[in-house]
Amino acid sequence: MEAPPGGTAAQEAEDEPLLLAELKPGRPQQYDWKASCETWSVAFSPDGTWFAWSQGHCIVKLIPWPLEEAELSCKASERKNRGIKADARGGGGAKEKTLECGQIVWGLAFSSWPPCGAKEGDGLPASGRSCLILATGLNDGQIKVWEVQTGRLLFSLSGHLDVVRDLSFAPNGSLILVSASRDKTLRIWDLSRDGKQIQVLSGHTQWVYCCSISPDCSMLCSAAGEKSAFLWSMRSYTLIRKLEGHQSSVVSCDFSPDSALLVTASYDTCVIMWDPYTGEQLRTLRHVPLPPALDYGSDIHASSLRSVCFSPEGLYLATVADDRLLRIWDLELRTPVAFAPMTNGLCCVYFPHGGFIATGTRDGHVQFWSAPKVLSSLKHLCRKALRTFLTTYQVLALPIPKKMKEFLTYRTF
Repeated sequence: MEAPPGGTAAQEAEDEPLLLAELKPGRPQQYDWKASCETWSVAFSPDGTWFAWSQGHCIVKLIPWPLEEAELSCKASERKNRGIKADARGGGGAKEKTLECGQIVWGLAFSSWPPCGAKEGDGLPASGRSCLILATGLNDGQIKVWEVQTGRLLFSLSGHLDVVRDLSFAPNGSLILVSASRDKTLRIWDLSRDGKQIQVLSGHTQWVYCCSISPDCSMLCSAAGEKSAFLWSMRSYTLIRKLEGHQSSVVSCDFSPDSALLVTASYDTCVIMWDPYTGEQLRTLRHVPLPPALDYGSDIHASSLRSVCFSPEGLYLATVADDRLLRIWDLELRTPVAFAPMTNGLCCVYFPHGGFIATGTRDGHVQFWSAPKVLSSLKHLCRKALRTFLTTYQVLALPIPKKMKEFLTYRTF
């Protein structure tokens, strides 16, 4: 088999994702399964030791990862095309926890380790103590922040006037939290300063669906209903540019691991890959061929996108759409290399170390799928290392051949 771009033949990207496990909420009979049962968000902790799942009805489940090893180590032939009821008992003796949030939970975000100098009297745990925290965005505009190990509520942050749709922590451990809301604003919070609100970002004219901070912590992307995404500076908290190109609401966004690429997903059935430094569109990944006279005003399409995320090495994307398919895309081929049938999908996220994708559904279920484990080429590893420190403009200024510049700026793969 020919090796996929940037990887090796051993990864077998053409194989369809296999359903490894499925978690279903064990709700009492008095719950109405048809109302407020959606899994709007799923998240892995940065170190891959915990999984969070908003299972509907104001409940978040915190599950140690990995799941019971026996449940995930079955032969592919035994698990293909069927779910495995997973026993959510991770390694290390940790036990799953239930967080009663009091409101429907829309957004989830993990962060790790408190900053040096935190004191026991602060909301955050004492310095030197192992700690993961989870922020939950709620239906009433509140944000609740929890200590994962104990399930203790650390903060309740108020300020938003409507649903907190998404949350994103700065990956550098600074405990800066960004929240995106239906009140058309983003808010910046500093949890190292007792959850102080330090900035309100305004400018969107419709609901803000999603926010994502770049891995180098220099940029913030927000996706909203006015057919565009906004790119903000995380240093000055000012608008850098609007990214225009979608024909309907933009509902999801994600940065590549080296911060050199940005993808946005829309109800218009397209994912657009951008250079965030220049605002240039590099790829458009269409989920269905669109008739020229299609009316985008209704926002109702069989293949409307719900979620998009980068793989950890940055060579693949996963998307969830209303056409009941999970797709895995190779960024060079511009076409899906794998499909999996899933009903009522709402969100997806890669495991931080690769190999798995978690998806959430309208039924409140979570499914775990196999994903290609990529052995990146030396060329891609070098590009990724360079782009972690160099902007597009800095690459273009280097005294190197044009073809090398095109490769380093992802114009070619």
